[in-house]
Amino acid sequence: MALAAYEVVINRDAMTVYGFLMDGLNNSLWRSGVRSIALQSGERGQKGAVYQQTLTGPGGRPIAADFKITEARPGAEVRFEVIAGPARPTGGYYLSTEGPATRLRFALEYHPKGLQKLMVGMVQKTMEAEVAQLEQLKAVIESRPAA
Repeated sequence: MALAAYEVVINRDAMTVYGFLMDGLNNSLWRSGVRSIALQSGERGQKGAVYQQTLTGPGGRPIAADFKITEARPGAEVRFEVIAGPARPTGGYYLSTEGPATRLRFALEYHPKGLQKLMVGMVQKTMEAEVAQLEQLKAVIESRPAA
């Protein structure tokens, strides 16, 4: 099993952060490995939405990493599962209000099966790098005018 988590405090209210996270098309604004992303099915920014996503993989090769929003609690939580690609972690964004700011925790979890267990070390490093990109998310959100 592989686990990774990271936390930041964003100087915006929880609903602003939540709204940004619920729109999967925003991934390309803060995640460096996103090559392309598009809404595949469902309603943009809603529970059940499926996003077709291509990431830059090992050696610069494109890899599928489509995901589905599985849980959405406004201002509090966004959960998702990766439904395409070599590794299919589940993850979530967990928000809590701290005065006028929002504490945001991003966590990923991967439970490999069979031969996938041989990839755990590489997946662990990739997941740690992914969650650390919250620093970029913070910068993007804070650079936008406050609502």
